[in-house]
Amino acid sequence: MNLSKYLPKYIGMAVVGACALSACKSGPPSAQKPGKYSSTTGIEYNTEEGMKVADYQGIPEGPGLVFIEGGRTVLGSGEEDVAMTHDNLERTVTVASFYMDEAEVANIHWLEYLHYVRKDSSEEFYQSALPDTTVWARDLSFNDPYVDYYLRYPGFRFFPVVGVSWLQANDFCTWRTAKVNENLAGSAEDTSAPKKKKKKKGGDDGGDAGDAGAEGTADAGGEGKAKISIENGNTLPNYRLPTEAEWEYAAQAMIGTQEVGNENQENKRVYPWDGRQVRNSYGKKMGQFMANFKRGRGDYAGIAGSLNDGAMITEYVYAYPPNDYGLYNMAGNVNEWVQDVYRPLSFEDMEDLNPFRRNGVLDEESKYDKKGYQSLIDDKVRVYKGGSWKDVAYWLSPGTRRFMTQDSATASIGFRCAMINPGSNK
Repeated sequence: MNLSKYLPKYIGMAVVGACALSACKSGPPSAQKPGKYSSTTGIEYNTEEGMKVADYQGIPEGPGLVFIEGGRTVLGSGEEDVAMTHDNLERTVTVASFYMDEAEVANIHWLEYLHYVRKDSSEEFYQSALPDTTVWARDLSFNDPYVDYYLRYPGFRFFPVVGVSWLQANDFCTWRTAKVNENLAGSAEDTSAPKKKKKKKGGDDGGDAGDAGAEGTADAGGEGKAKISIENGNTLPNYRLPTEAEWEYAAQAMIGTQEVGNENQENKRVYPWDGRQVRNSYGKKMGQFMANFKRGRGDYAGIAGSLNDGAMITEYVYAYPPNDYGLYNMAGNVNEWVQDVYRPLSFEDMEDLNPFRRNGVLDEESKYDKKGYQSLIDDKVRVYKGGSWKDVAYWLSPGTRRFMTQDSATASIGFRCAMINPGSNK
C-alpha cells in the first residue's frame, strides 16, 4: 500500500497538534502562561471537562514587605564572644529568597489588631492579645508615663510595639494573614470560571451546566468575586516570624558588598552596615549614629545639644538609615523574636539549606536540668536577635543571639513578620 500521498496530511496534522500543545508562538508554558490546552492530555482548560487553571501574574503584593534575594552566606558571629557562649559559630548555608517587613511592627499596627480582635473574637482572647504595658515599670525608675501612654498615645503610633510575647506575636501573624487575604478576596475577580456550554440551535442544550461554578470558585465577596485559594494564586502565603537564619541573613545584607559576577564573599560585616564603627562614615550625615542602642553605662542618648542616637528609649521605626535590603532597624531599637527554639548547638545540628530549629531534635530538652535549676533551656525558649535601645553595641551584630521563654515579654523585644516567596527561586 502506497502511503506517500497521505504523509503530507498526517505531518500537517502533527505539526498543528504539536503547536497547540506546546504553544509554538509564545514559547514553552509557564506559571503565568500555562497555555489554553493541557500539554499532557490536550484537553482545554477552564471548560466543563477541563481542569480549572486560574490566571496568575505572580504573588500579590504584601503590605509592608520587602523582597530579600536569597543565596549562600556565612552565618555566625564574627565578633569576639564576650559572653563566652560559643553558641553561633560560623558555617556556610544557603537561604531561599523570602519577604520581610521593612520595619518593626508598630503600636498603630497592634492597635489595629486589637480593634478587629475586639470586633470578631471573644473577650477572653482580646484580653490575651493585650501587650503587657507593665514591662516599663521599674521599682527604682520613674517610667510610669510609658506604662500609661506608650502603646496608645498618638505620638508613639509608629514606635515599635513591645511587651508582646513570642506567642502573641504568632497570633498577630495568623490574624494578619487572614485579614490581608480577606481584603484581597474583596477586590479579586474570578477570571477562571468554567466557560458556559453553548446552546445548540433550535433545541435544548441538555441543561445549562456551565452556569454552576466549578468546584472551589464560590463567591468570597459577592457575585463575580474569586474565592481565595492556593490554586487560584490570589492569596498571600502566611505571614510568620522569620527563622533565625532568615533574620540573620537579612540583617547582614551582604548583597551591598557584592560585585557583579564575583561569587566570592570577600567581606564580612560586623553590623548591618559597612565598617566596624557604629557611626555613619559617609555623606552629609557622617558621624551620626546608625542605630538606637546604649553606648555605655547610663548613656542612652548622649548629652543635650549633642545627642548621639537621640533616643532615650525606643524610636520611630523608620529612624536611622536602612540596610542594603531596605530594612530599617535590623540593629538596635528593639530586639526581635524569631521562630527558632534555642539550643547552644544550633550551629552544629542543622541543615545547610534553610536551617531552622523547631524543637530539640538531636538535642532533647531532657539533657538540660531545668527542674534542678541548673539550666534555663527547654522547648519553650525562643531566640531573639538584633540588640535594642537598652543594649550595648555588642548585641547589634547579626550573629549574636539570646533566648527567653515564649510566654514572656519585655520593653526591649518586638518583632517583624516574614513570608516565603512561593513559585520562584529568585
